[in-house]
Amino acid sequence: MGKEQDYYIEFQQIGRFVKVTAIDPVSRLEVSIVGDPSATQDYLSNLAVKKLIYVLEKKKRNADQARKDGLLI
Repeated sequence: MGKEQDYYIEFQQIGRFVKVTAIDPVSRLEVSIVGDPSATQDYLSNLAVKKLIYVLEKKKRNADQARKDGLLI
């Protein structure tokens, strides 16, 4: 993803852990991580967004490859 983009971030305390969900508002794809609640929200947000970007790029690569292979998705 070449440009800065905004994502929705949600924090949810679950027992001794915190679940962080990052959502892409365009594709509505969401990913989650589980982290240490003593970590900063910035740190946990960055991890969740990195995972989201990874998944978005992977889906794009797979779609591009399927197009090259002549598969209809």
